[in-house]
Amino acid sequence: MGPGRYLGWLPGLLTAAAVAGTPLGEAGARHLLERTGFGAPPVQVAEFSRLERRQAVDRLLADRRTVALQPPPPIAYERLSRLKDLSEEERKAVQRELVRQGGELRDWWAGEMLRAPTAGDALAEHMTLFWHNHFVSSQQKVRSSYLMLKQNELLRSQALGNFGQLLHAVAKDPAMVVYLDSATNRKGSPNENFAREVMELFTLGEGRYSDSDVREAARAFTGWSIDPETGDFRGRPPIHDGGEKTVLGRSGNFDGDDVLDILLEQPATAEFIVAKLWREFVSPAPDPGEVRRIAAAFRGSSYEVRAALGPLLLSPAFWAPENRGILVKAPVDWVIGTIRTLDVEVPDPSPLAFALRQLGQDLFAPPNVKGWPGGEMWINATTLLARRQLIDRLLRGEEMPRRPPRGTLDMHFDSAAWLQRYRDRASVQQALLALPAVQPPAAGASGLELLRALLLDPVFQLK
Repeated sequence: MGPGRYLGWLPGLLTAAAVAGTPLGEAGARHLLERTGFGAPPVQVAEFSRLERRQAVDRLLADRRTVALQPPPPIAYERLSRLKDLSEEERKAVQRELVRQGGELRDWWAGEMLRAPTAGDALAEHMTLFWHNHFVSSQQKVRSSYLMLKQNELLRSQALGNFGQLLHAVAKDPAMVVYLDSATNRKGSPNENFAREVMELFTLGEGRYSDSDVREAARAFTGWSIDPETGDFRGRPPIHDGGEKTVLGRSGNFDGDDVLDILLEQPATAEFIVAKLWREFVSPAPDPGEVRRIAAAFRGSSYEVRAALGPLLLSPAFWAPENRGILVKAPVDWVIGTIRTLDVEVPDPSPLAFALRQLGQDLFAPPNVKGWPGGEMWINATTLLARRQLIDRLLRGEEMPRRPPRGTLDMHFDSAAWLQRYRDRASVQQALLALPAVQPPAAGASGLELLRALLLDPVFQLK
């Protein structure tokens, strides 16, 4: 199904300047690329600067990549229940292997984000990360790199696809079944964890359901489990509660899929998702009227993600000067985005995942079911120091040996080649900062001195 189906809402949302055919220009292109992907690679800035808003958003959303660019590391399903049958030494060996696999998985995903070749690819990866922080599971509890990989592949497959289909699939995803204890949810002794979180965090939001709704929904989800031998989802009819339930005013012999459909019927679900997308792409304070308008289009499209993202990215609020430079860069935005913006050569991206962990965003390991809180929570004395150290390491890249010590982040930055793209100090600052510098570089600063001043300016933490 082509992207044209979802573009009928575009013309009425364009500003007068965009309708008149005004190109984005470099500043507009950087804003769009920084918000929707990871950084603003100069080649992509040049490409998008020539486009009108509609053309630029259309190009972003037309990309339908649903699989990873590079094959993931080979990871086999490990039946953890067998550990009790192993010797102590064998158990330790299995645990070491699980840790190794988890590290390889993090390295692989960091590489996917770093190497996304087009702006559309970067948006797809950004949305995969968005859903990872929405439908939260953590490797610490799931304890299976295989299941976390399969969930990552699921999120990517619908990253820009259909939210309703994704919701149904995630509810039966084995990593989610383990993470929210669905496997212990059985007739006569329902576990309410998934039922509560699917309402509070995945669809409706707080205050839009009752404890009775949670209890009744939990009964509908009884019997959802996994096969311990294969790790696949498995429904268990003998422990499913087939009795009548009442959820959000609807009554029937509902199963879990029926409850998910009821949740999708609620206007509050579309509004909750759109408000979260607004905070991700526009500003920390969603506009209620705009959220309702975009949510109506989202729900009317049967929850096609493009039907929400398109109007969002074309809304006046997205382009408003007052909404520039007000979102704090998450560690992934900051680390991956900096490398991509500066065209830094990173032969081996594997240490990037460790850098992200130091900065507080450990891939596949959000801190709790609510995910990473984001915003100003990303910034503290420890993380600022770590960010500064990474900038120092990057700017020393020209001086470092071509084969640094094993495990060291190997980066090679040709500052002269990068700087020659820009005609003056002002254009260099515009390429790096969303707002004027808080601490302007010294009058005579140039080259690495100018870059250091801008990259260490507080504004560089914002997008």
